[in-house]
Amino acid sequence: MSKRQRTVAMVLRTMCFSALLLASQTAAMAQSRARVTIKKSNTTIVEALKQIEKQTGMFAEYNHTQLNKKPGINVNLQNATVDEALQKVLNGSGFSYQIKGDQIIIVPAGATEKQHTNGAKQQTGKKQRIQGRVLDSEGMPLIGVSVRTEGAGNEGTVTDMDGNFSFEGTAGRHIVVSYIGYKNQTLKAGDNMNVVLQEDSKLLGDVVVTALGIKREQKALSYNVQQVKGDDLLANKDANFINSLNGKVAGVNINASSGGAGAASKVVMRGARSIEQSSNVLYVIDGVPMFNLGGDGDTEFGSSGVTEAVADINPEDVESMSVLTGAAAAALYGNRASNGAIVITTKKGQAGKTNVTVSQSTEFSNAFRTPEFQNRYGTGSSLRDAGADSYSWGKLLNDANRMGYDPVDDYLKTGVMTTEAVTVSTGTDKNQTYFSTSAVNSAGIVPNNKYNRYNFTFRNTTSMLGDRLTLDAGASYIYQNDRNMVNQGVYSNPLVTAYLFPRGNDWEAVKMYEHYDTSRGIYVQNWNDLVSEFVGQNPYWVNYRNVRTNSKHRYMLNVGATYKITNYLNVAGRIRVDNATNKWEKKYYATTNQTFSGKNGAYGTSYTDDKQIYGDVMMTFDKRFFDDKLSVNANVGAILSDIRQNVTGIDGNIADDLIPNVFNEYQVDPTREKRLASGYHDQTKSLFASAEIGWANQLYLSLTGRNDWPSMLAGPHSNKSSFFYPSVGLSWLASETFKLPKQIDYLKLRGSFASVGIPFPRWYANPVYEWDADKKQWKNQMVYPMYNLKPETTDSWEFGVQARLFKHFNIDLTLYWTKTFNQTFNPGISVSSGYSKMYVQTGSVSNNGIELAVGYNNKWGDFAWASNFTLSHNKNKINELVENYVHPETGAVINMDRIDVGGLGSTHFILKTGGSLGDLYSMADLVRTDDGKIYVDENGKVYKDNNVGDIKLGSVFPKCNMSWRNDFSWKGLNLGFQVTARLGGIVYSATQAALDSYGVSEASAAARDRGYVLVNGNDMVNPEVWYSTIGGSDGIGQYYTYSATNVRLQEASIGYTFKKNQLFGIGDLTVSLVGRNLFFFYCKAPFDPESTASTGNYYQGIDKFMTPNTRTLGFNIKLKF
Repeated sequence: MSKRQRTVAMVLRTMCFSALLLASQTAAMAQSRARVTIKKSNTTIVEALKQIEKQTGMFAEYNHTQLNKKPGINVNLQNATVDEALQKVLNGSGFSYQIKGDQIIIVPAGATEKQHTNGAKQQTGKKQRIQGRVLDSEGMPLIGVSVRTEGAGNEGTVTDMDGNFSFEGTAGRHIVVSYIGYKNQTLKAGDNMNVVLQEDSKLLGDVVVTALGIKREQKALSYNVQQVKGDDLLANKDANFINSLNGKVAGVNINASSGGAGAASKVVMRGARSIEQSSNVLYVIDGVPMFNLGGDGDTEFGSSGVTEAVADINPEDVESMSVLTGAAAAALYGNRASNGAIVITTKKGQAGKTNVTVSQSTEFSNAFRTPEFQNRYGTGSSLRDAGADSYSWGKLLNDANRMGYDPVDDYLKTGVMTTEAVTVSTGTDKNQTYFSTSAVNSAGIVPNNKYNRYNFTFRNTTSMLGDRLTLDAGASYIYQNDRNMVNQGVYSNPLVTAYLFPRGNDWEAVKMYEHYDTSRGIYVQNWNDLVSEFVGQNPYWVNYRNVRTNSKHRYMLNVGATYKITNYLNVAGRIRVDNATNKWEKKYYATTNQTFSGKNGAYGTSYTDDKQIYGDVMMTFDKRFFDDKLSVNANVGAILSDIRQNVTGIDGNIADDLIPNVFNEYQVDPTREKRLASGYHDQTKSLFASAEIGWANQLYLSLTGRNDWPSMLAGPHSNKSSFFYPSVGLSWLASETFKLPKQIDYLKLRGSFASVGIPFPRWYANPVYEWDADKKQWKNQMVYPMYNLKPETTDSWEFGVQARLFKHFNIDLTLYWTKTFNQTFNPGISVSSGYSKMYVQTGSVSNNGIELAVGYNNKWGDFAWASNFTLSHNKNKINELVENYVHPETGAVINMDRIDVGGLGSTHFILKTGGSLGDLYSMADLVRTDDGKIYVDENGKVYKDNNVGDIKLGSVFPKCNMSWRNDFSWKGLNLGFQVTARLGGIVYSATQAALDSYGVSEASAAARDRGYVLVNGNDMVNPEVWYSTIGGSDGIGQYYTYSATNVRLQEASIGYTFKKNQLFGIGDLTVSLVGRNLFFFYCKAPFDPESTASTGNYYQGIDKFMTPNTRTLGFNIKLKF
C-alpha cells in the first residue's frame, strides 16, 4: 500500500469512528429521553417489544420462537423509561435484556453484561481475549447466547446480533456456551472460535407440518410423522426427487421407474389396500393436495413410460417433507387419506442479509443390473427352418468368426445428467422474498432418450397492519420435455432386438440403421426382418425413426392470507391454481414395421389440458387456561377442490397416396384415423374440524372430522350426497408424568384410530360417455348403475412409543392394523344386455405391520457421527372378495373367492380369499407323469401343459424392508453412505425367458458347453429343446421366478466445505463426490427387483424387456454467499 493510500485509509477510519461515536452518543441521549406508553391486556411479549421499538426508535433482537411460547401479559405503562418498560414486559419470563446504543438484546436471565462486570471483579490471574461466533445448525447467527468462562463465576458475555462475542477471560480455562432450546457446549477458549449449537428437541418441542399444512408439536402427535429435511434430498440428486426419499423413512416402499430420468415412481405406504383403485400415496404442496397426473405406464406389449406431476418440483425449493404414513395422520384429507400422504413444505425468503446459492451437479450413469449374455455360440437353430436366422443356437464360434457382441457394452451407453440451480433469499422483518431457477438435462443409457426440465419459482411474504396481516404469494413455471421414455414391452422397444440380436451376425452393420432407396427417394430401414415374433426392428431405427415426445408447460399460482384477530385467534385463507398443458407426439417413419405404421409412416398427436383450482379457509384457536395447564388448539374450515381434464388428438397411418415422412394431422389417412377424445370435471366441497387438547404438557387428545361432498355422488345414480371421515388419538408424555431413570431422557406413548377413504371412479353414480374411435362419435358407457354407494373405507388403528435414551439414542416404534372394506371393483359378474359390466362394493383387505426407526447422534470435538436405522414389515391379506352378494337384476346370491386380474403370458396375479394382492400364479407347466416327474419322450423332447390350474409362485410384496444410514463429519469434511435391504418376495422375468428361448443367455450357452440339461436327475435333454419349451411365449413362470431379496449400497457421498474465510470472503464452497446404486451385496434376480415398469396395482415384479436401472456416479458443487 502506498503512503497516499495509507493516509486516505487512516482518514476514512477516523471519520467512521467519529461517526459511530457520535451515533452512539446520540442514541444514548435519545434513549434517556424516550418514554413508553402501553396499555394492553392479554398481549404477547413480542407485541409489547414492537411497541417499545416503535415509540423509542430502538431496535430489539430476540428469539421469536421462545418468546412466542410465553403466555399473554397485561401491560399498563404511562410515560415509562425504556428500562422501566423492559423490566415490566420481561418480568417473570425467564429473560432479561442488554442495551447497547440503540440496540436492545433480549437474553436469558442471568446472562447480562452487569453480571459479567460484577463477576470479572472477582477474578484474578492472567487474562486472554476470548472471541468468536455462535451459529445454529443451519449456519444462522444466534443472538443473546450466554458465553461464560467455566469455573470463573459469571465472567463472560452474550452474543450480538451477528452471533459474535468477545471478552477478556481467565487464561487456560474452558468456556460454556448455552442458549435456551439448544444443547450446551463446553469448549477450550480461543481467540477465533466458531461454535455451532445443536437444537435440544426435548426443550424446543419440535414442530412438524401435518395435514393441510397445520403445524403441530411433535410431542402432542398421536400418530407417526417422519420428517426429512430438504438438504437430505440434495446430497444425491435424482430427476424425480421422490426417489431420493428411498430408505430414509420407515413404512414407505419406493419402486423407481424403469422409464429412466424423471419417470413416475410407485410409492406405497403400509401396503396395498385397494383391489382396483390406486394404492399410491397422496402428494401435498404447502398444505394443498396435488393430483399426481401422468398415468401408470404401459404394460404387456406397450413400451411408453410416463412422468408424473410431483417430478416437476425443483428439489432446491423443498424446505422439508413430512411423511404421514398412517390414516390418522392424513385424516383431514378425507376421501384421499387412505394411502397416506407426503406433505412437501417449500422454502420462503428469510429475514436478514441476502443469501445466494449456486449449485451444479453432473452425474454419469450406466446399466446397473442386466441379464447375463453369451456371445460364443452363433446364429442358427436346429429346431426350425423358417426364421432360424433370428436365433443364436448355432455352432460354437472361434476367433476368426466370433463377433463378440454384448448389448451392455455395444448398445447401451453412458448416460449423463446435469443440474444447475440458483436460489436467492432476502428480506426484512416485514417482507421476505425467495427466488429460484434450475435446469435438469438428461441423456439416458438408451440412445436418443432425453429428459429436460426447467423451473422458475418466486415467492414473497409480507407482514402489515402491525403484523396482524400476513400475505404469502408465489408463482412457479415449469417447462418439461422428454423423448423416447421407454419402460418395457415389445412395441417400439429397442431393447428387444438389441438383446436378441443373433450372435453370429455383424453388429457394426446394424449401426447403419438406414440406407437410401433410390426407387422411393427416401431412407429406409436396414433390417432383415429378424426377430419377427417380437415385431423386431433395427434398434437404432427404433431410437431415431420411431420417435415419441412429450412437451409440457405448467404453471402454479398461489395466494394466502392470515389475519391475527387476537393473539390466540386467527383466520387464514389460500387459493392455488395449478394448470398444465401437455403435447404428445409420435413420428414413425416409412418402412417402420407395418404392425405400427403404413408404408408412408404414421403420425399421432394429442393435447392434454389439466386444470386444478383449490381454495380453503381456516380459523385457528390456540390458547392456554388454568395457569397454562390446559392447552387448546382447534381448527375449523372449508375446502373447495375443482379438477378438470380435456384430451383431444388424432392417431393413424399416413395416407398411401401422400408424401412419406411428412408429419402432421392432415397427412393421416381419414379412413384409418383414430380420433382421441376424453375429459372429466370433478369437484369436492368439504368441511373439516380438528382439536388438540393438552393437559400439563404431558397428555394430549386429538380429534378430527371431515365431511366431503364429491361430485361423483351428485349424479342421479346415487342415494347419498356426502361421506364423513373421523379420527381420534391420544398422546402421553410419560417422561413428564414420572421421574424415570436418568438413562431415559424422553418417553412418549401414543395411539390413534381413523376412518378414511379412497376415491372411486366418477362414472359409478353419473351417466358418462365414452368415445367410439371406430365410429368417431360419443356413446353411452355401458356400466350398470349403482345407487347405494358407500365409501371405500379404511379403518386404521395405530399404537406407538417414542424414546430418547442415554442422550444420544432415539427410538420410534409403531404397530398398525388397517382394514379396507366396501372395495369397489369389477369382478366380472354377468349382466343383462344393454350393459357391458357391473361393479360391486364388497370385499375386504387388511394390512398389519410394524415400523421401527432407531437413531444415534453424537459429537466429539470436531468429529460427529449420525447413524439411523429403519425397518418396516407389512402383511397383506385378502379377507373377502365377493361374499353373499345379491345380483340386483336376478336376485341370485353370488360368492367368489378367486379373481384373475391379469398379468403376462401364463403368469397372472390371481386374488384369492386368504391370499394377498401381490400373489403371482403360473397357469402352465411342463407335462408331467403320474408321479410328478417331467415327461420326456423317446426323442428327448419335453412339452408345455396349459391346463394345470393355479400354481402359486409367491407374492411380489416384500416381507421386510431395512435401511442403515451413516453420516460422519470432521471440520469441513463429510462422509455418508446408506445400505438398503429388501427381504422376501419374488419377481418374474419374461426377458430371461426370451433370452433363453433365443439362445442368447449365458445359461443357454453353459448348457451347450455341458451338452445337455439334466432333468429328473437322469434324463438329459437337448438345451435348445429345453429352453425353447420353458422360455417360449413369455416363459413358464415357475422357471423364471426369482427371489426379490437384495442388499445394496444405495448411496454414498464424500465432500468438503471450504468456509468463507478460506475463500477470500466470497462464500462457503462445498464440493462432493456422490454415487447411487453402487453395487449389490446380494441379488439373485436378473434385473433390479426394486424397479417397476408401471405404477398400477398389478405389474410390480414383472420384467418384460424393462430398461435397466442405473448405477450413478457424479460430483456436486455448491457455492453459498
